[in-house]
Amino acid sequence: MKIAVVTDSTSYLSAEEAKRYNIHVVPIPVIIDGRSYDEGVDITTEEFYDWLRNSKSFPSTSQPPLGEMINLYNQLADEGYDTVISIHLASTISGFVNQLKNLAPTIDNIRVIPYDSQITVKLMGYLAIEASRMAAKGATPEEILARLDDLRSTIGEYFVVDDLQNLVRGGRLSNASAFIGSVLRIKPLLTFDDQTHEIVAFEKVRSRKKALARVEDLFVEAQAKVDYPLKALVIDANDPDGGAAWAAKITQQYPDIPVERSYFGPVIGAHLGEKALALAWIKDYERA
Repeated sequence: MKIAVVTDSTSYLSAEEAKRYNIHVVPIPVIIDGRSYDEGVDITTEEFYDWLRNSKSFPSTSQPPLGEMINLYNQLADEGYDTVISIHLASTISGFVNQLKNLAPTIDNIRVIPYDSQITVKLMGYLAIEASRMAAKGATPEEILARLDDLRSTIGEYFVVDDLQNLVRGGRLSNASAFIGSVLRIKPLLTFDDQTHEIVAFEKVRSRKKALARVEDLFVEAQAKVDYPLKALVIDANDPDGGAAWAAKITQQYPDIPVERSYFGPVIGAHLGEKALALAWIKDYERA
């Protein structure tokens, strides 16, 4: 059995990671002023935030053409793969994975298994990496899917955004009405709801400093509830200095927890806006 792993560009895997783990990355389009750009191909993260900072129009996102996915799956079949596990961003923020679930039964030369990560960003990238690691060791699709389900259940994340404008306009915030109209210094904390897997704003904190401190408290609470090692992740939206400083603080506080850095690229940044920060975690799949 030969299993391929596919994910999309919102996993924010580096080119080196994608090559090392033999992960096929499909770009998600972001639409700016009526023109479509493939994330990570036609537009860089830096170019996107420069545009976002200086533009009055609102960017939107789309889905990769299904024809491109069919071509990719056929290509993998021609390369000798008999199964592909296709891991994509949460169905609550994009219809892409559900489109693939409808497409999969029509592909007859390779078994296509679409997988809803129920998340996005590098957390989803971790799922793709573990799937690839297991495939390389000869695991079956069922074993890989069970492992992904287990890891997915250990994910936690909190986002600190400057304002909710982009999420509200893009329709990605399920309880927006409760948080619209806040004074400028209020920083809403966002997360993916454990039950609905939708992005929700669950708490308002006055000032960015207090918001980050509150997220750190929530991380402490999460650690107390688990009996396995964690891997942490600090993510920034065009705020590398802020992200690096926060990651250094987390590393100093918890030296036994690996802390990695990542970023919100154009597709996710279009919804969160510039200067968003997030602290996320997952079971450390290399140690448990």
